[in-house]
Amino acid sequence: MKKRILVTGGAGFIGSNLCERLAQDANNEVFSLDNYFTGSKENHVANVTYIEGLTSDIATLIAFEPHTIYHLGEYSRVEQSFDDIEKVWKFNKDGIFAVLEFARKTGAKIVYAGSSTKFGDGGLGRSQSPYAWTKASNTELVENYGTWFNVPYAIVYFYNVYGKREIQTGKYATLIALFKEKMKQDETLTIVSPGTQKRNFTHVDDIINGLVLVGENGYGDEFGIGSPEAFSIKEIAEMFGAQIEMLPERKGNRMTADVVTSKTEALGWKPTRTIKEYIDEMRANKWA
Repeated sequence: MKKRILVTGGAGFIGSNLCERLAQDANNEVFSLDNYFTGSKENHVANVTYIEGLTSDIATLIAFEPHTIYHLGEYSRVEQSFDDIEKVWKFNKDGIFAVLEFARKTGAKIVYAGSSTKFGDGGLGRSQSPYAWTKASNTELVENYGTWFNVPYAIVYFYNVYGKREIQTGKYATLIALFKEKMKQDETLTIVSPGTQKRNFTHVDDIINGLVLVGENGYGDEFGIGSPEAFSIKEIAEMFGAQIEMLPERKGNRMTADVVTSKTEALGWKPTRTIKEYIDEMRANKWA
């Protein structure tokens, strides 16, 4: 019997990389559920069955009992969440309830992608934006379903992911991809003030390595997957080597976040890539 694995958000940046890795194992049968809000059909990979729809409709869209559900399919931007609060609630709160109920009824293990904003600024980060609060409170609901209904779960936390299939342009672009695109166009790099806010940039390959390990062997909370190296946004811009323009401060922009990786490391995970090497590779390829 093949292991049936469902990835919500499987056409997104991280989800598509996870689907690609899981589908390389002949023992897995991989399915994606995505509403294509930030996901793209250009991210589809071989040997994955794609289902289009909302996670809140999971019970009607998924006609099988998965062994594992990787729940990555939630709204995932900090600053934009103030303007998008209705989407944040629909995708994150309605979605988590439906997915947990589905896991409870099918017996699936849920691997939930929490948010490292929960650990930001000494714990204050959990309430600094609509996005951060929904993600932090969702982790509590996942834990409670484990206690109330014996739903097997593991909660992972990503730290500023970069790499293949990042969103490069538009409102939901991520920082490294945005900087790369600006370098390609020979444009100034813009930084939100004060610029000293620190981030632990983590390559998507390292994220996927951690996700697979946690999916197979991890149970409980606090499976952080993040590089131990922290850099300020200004330091990152300086690595790119372009002109820098400072923008006004914005709501929800945490200064630091504790990296909690000991439980993931205990499973055998360790980071293999660094952001400096990645920027040097992009430069050598003329930002292509």
